[in-house]
Amino acid sequence: APAAPRTGMVAATFGTLARAAKTRTFWYLFATFFVCGFTTNGLVGTHLIALCGDHGMPEVQAAGLLAMMGIFDLLGTTASGWLTDRYDPRKLLFVYYALRGLSLMYLPYSDFSFYSLSIFAIFFGLDWIATVPPTLRLTTEAFGERDASIVFGWIVAGHQMGAASAAWMAGALREAQGNYLMAFVVSGATGIIAAVLALMIGRKRVVAQPA
Repeated sequence: APAAPRTGMVAATFGTLARAAKTRTFWYLFATFFVCGFTTNGLVGTHLIALCGDHGMPEVQAAGLLAMMGIFDLLGTTASGWLTDRYDPRKLLFVYYALRGLSLMYLPYSDFSFYSLSIFAIFFGLDWIATVPPTLRLTTEAFGERDASIVFGWIVAGHQMGAASAAWMAGALREAQGNYLMAFVVSGATGIIAAVLALMIGRKRVVAQPA
């Protein structure tokens, strides 16, 4: 008897995924959030300190940049929630991902002074989790309040897959080429692609399934 609720929960989780996976909206949200993880936790979170080390910056100073990002992340995510309540979340995602992509492409070509890296850290920190409020709102609109939490959980799984992919890819490219240039350019390109995909997300609500 105790196993029944657990079995039902698993069935509901995968049943919700099966329904969501039949829609383009799910895959657009999954793909854009894959890029979110790819460009944040996977690339910057894992490799920024090593990148700075390649350019002569001490590890502690480089770690300070990540700490700075964390502070501005709080501000950026809060502001994004406010904006999501007032503006089209697809357009917000377009702006977030496009600017993120351009900033990642720019970073390898910067002079890597502490000033330049601080500007990057502030900007990237503001943008780090800013994608969450509009993504969550689009998920809720598309799949309804009952299924949104489960669907968003699967979308977050895509985020983690993206993070793992970038952590491996950037390391492999660094080993093969001796620098991070291609890793950051490729990651920046994924940000531009995600920006375009965000505009393709539909906002037509899926008919709720009977309880």
